[in-house]
Amino acid sequence: MDGNDCSSSSTSPSSIVEPATRSLFSVDDSSSPTSALPSTDSDAESDAGSDYSTASSEYIAPLSGHAPDPSIDGSSVDGGGHSSGANGGGIRPESEAELGPDAKKDALRIKSEANALFSASKYRPSLDLYTASLNKNPFDPIVWSNRAAVRLKLEEYGLAIADSTRAIELDARAVKAYFRRAIANLAIMKPKAALVDLKKVISLDPNNASAKAQLDATQKLLRRLQFEAAISAKDEVLTSTKILEQLAHGALPIEASYAGPRLLTEEEGKALRPTSEFVDELIEWFRKGETIPKRLAWQIVLGAYEKLKEEKSLVKVTIPQGETMNVYGAPLHPQSFCLKRLIHADLLDPSMFHSIGDTHGQFYDFYHLLTLTGRPSETHSLLFNGDFVDRGSWSTEIVLVLFAYKWLYPTKVFLNRGNHETADMNKVYGFEGETKKKYSEMTYKLFEEVFTALPLATLISASSPTNAMPSDTPKNPILCQNKKRYFVVHGGLFSRDDVTLANIAAIDRISLKQPGHEGLMCEMLWTDPQDTAGRGPSKRGVGIGFGPDVTRRWCELNQVTAVMRSHEVRQGGYSVEHDGLCITVFSAPNYVDQVGNLAAFATIDETGSIKYTTFKEQPHPNIKPMAYAGQMAMM
Repeated sequence: MDGNDCSSSSTSPSSIVEPATRSLFSVDDSSSPTSALPSTDSDAESDAGSDYSTASSEYIAPLSGHAPDPSIDGSSVDGGGHSSGANGGGIRPESEAELGPDAKKDALRIKSEANALFSASKYRPSLDLYTASLNKNPFDPIVWSNRAAVRLKLEEYGLAIADSTRAIELDARAVKAYFRRAIANLAIMKPKAALVDLKKVISLDPNNASAKAQLDATQKLLRRLQFEAAISAKDEVLTSTKILEQLAHGALPIEASYAGPRLLTEEEGKALRPTSEFVDELIEWFRKGETIPKRLAWQIVLGAYEKLKEEKSLVKVTIPQGETMNVYGAPLHPQSFCLKRLIHADLLDPSMFHSIGDTHGQFYDFYHLLTLTGRPSETHSLLFNGDFVDRGSWSTEIVLVLFAYKWLYPTKVFLNRGNHETADMNKVYGFEGETKKKYSEMTYKLFEEVFTALPLATLISASSPTNAMPSDTPKNPILCQNKKRYFVVHGGLFSRDDVTLANIAAIDRISLKQPGHEGLMCEMLWTDPQDTAGRGPSKRGVGIGFGPDVTRRWCELNQVTAVMRSHEVRQGGYSVEHDGLCITVFSAPNYVDQVGNLAAFATIDETGSIKYTTFKEQPHPNIKPMAYAGQMAMM
């Protein structure tokens, strides 16, 4: 018994183009109440599918009704960014006739302040000020469109669609609003909806080169998706099977001149095996900017695949006495520490369980992270909570190191699936393009197959009774057999209350392949916590928002001390929300070289006590995020 059960091509297919001018991606600072056609504004911006036929129909609550959450319409934010409301306790005027000249003047002043913050990449403060401006004058389409631009930067694509739609309702010629709504729909892989708006942009501004290029890229993406859907039904042979056959026949032998890491064999005819020295050499090789032969990359991925297929969709882990675990959360950036520092982390306690969030292709930050946690070993467990790839430009390096460790230490290294270990996201955010560039299309197809075997969640259980301290959060923790346990999942909880751990373990993830846009697997990878009670529409446009009451009911039903998730930037690296029942750990410092956030990881000991460690970004080679995303690089 484990102690966890309780009885009760080399060319990126990306589809968002870099505009010839920055105007469609910039915020407006015009004093006019109606939006102009693209001009030469300052400030850049834009982030980016199953599909619907209209561009504005994407932002629909997945449950009955629309949640009156202040975070959705922002009406509770006052001019100072506080939550009282700048206009009569958060009540906005209902008609333009109610607006006086002072209100319009104040709204324009606040908008200008918001634009300045946006230019300085201070997105959250700028969001609050745009909202405060709307509280003064909710009839200015430019402010709605500008707030949509911030939503794109914050990856709140559902809210970007909502704000853009409101701008269009106020001004049917709001070109930037149409463009931003298109980008938001592309970001969640709804290219048909994006096409509607891109065609509208061109009809309003026939000479706009950026919109024409984006339309062309989106049409190509749609044709490619249709082609892939047509051939997928016919292609019944798995990529892994094809590659195993090629390897067995000696395909792609490693050249004698190759000076990088090599796998060892026990003896002639025996299976290859990794060693800790091999992984150390692999990390150092990648740190120098090198790649490995395709044959070696295939062997690493296939080695991890065999271990991942043996695990259930919910992996159960008990932290042995004398050990700890680390949990990591988000995308990691590149850095240049010497390997010596990684190998000789003598002051680290190897008996800890570390939980790590998104690392998003930020290899040099990932490298630094391992100097802080120490390498995995037979007495040191690491859990990486999804989003290993995309965004950053060293995704293949991170995932190959993680897969090598999984192959080497299958019961000490745990890998949860994130929403970016999916085919849709990889087409948009760079991993497919990077893998094809550095290795081959078949290598990408192998990754795509193996990602389907990644478990969806991990249940971490303490082995010793809790030592509750007065400062513990929550003060009266939910226990299972007098012990703490944590449900670690990339996104969050569900659209219904009755989902059990047994339901999660029973998900046939490998047969399902991709999470889709609804159902348990989608919700586990995509949902986010919200401050208000109940459930609401997702700010991302996929999944839902779940409130503190939802979290408490689910934790009590399943005797879970807290939900530990990743999926969202936290400026301080981590956050403890929902009365201590929902923990977010994000492990990518200065996300996409812009956000300026700290990163964090969580260390869990045998009693279930958690310690958080934060760290900053590290220097990395001069390669920008999403360098392999092709025409998506502006997201």
